[in-house]
Amino acid sequence: MSKEVVIVSAVRTPIGSFMGSLSSLTATQLGSAAIKGALEKINLDPTLVEEVYMGNVVQAGVGQAPARQAAIHAGIPNDVPCTTVNKVCASGMKAVMNAAQTIALGDADVIVAGGMESMSNIPHYVHMRNGHKFGPKSMEDGMQKDGLVDAYDKNAMGVCAEKCATEKNISREEQD
Repeated sequence: MSKEVVIVSAVRTPIGSFMGSLSSLTATQLGSAAIKGALEKINLDPTLVEEVYMGNVVQAGVGQAPARQAAIHAGIPNDVPCTTVNKVCASGMKAVMNAAQTIALGDADVIVAGGMESMSNIPHYVHMRNGHKFGPKSMEDGMQKDGLVDAYDKNAMGVCAEKCATEKNISREEQD
């Protein structure tokens, strides 16, 4: 028998602009602030959290285990299982779905779930693993390669969204 799942707190960081006032904060710092805010909003002791799922699309330069970093910096004990979800645009939503399924199955009662990203901190890539002997060397924009361009047909993700909306007959109003 599945358990009832409820969302008891929802917090987000302010919406920033690319290279704007939040650009000095990493994805994990932003995720940590949101987690901490969500817990404080309902006066929940971080030691009561049983699991953490956090979506994060572009992990280059973020460091290992982004969900764990965000959780620990929000005061959640380091023995709490943490999972980073990378499902492109749906990463945060999939994290929430994973949390709901875990609760419904009776595997946990208190789970933190959400998403985190800092487009301003996504690095440029230069392929230098084998060195470089002569001539110019170009860089690749990590935000474009790993965040904004479809890996299969090389279309911009906005084009993919429009294509999906057309195929599924979803109006602009319904999207908004």
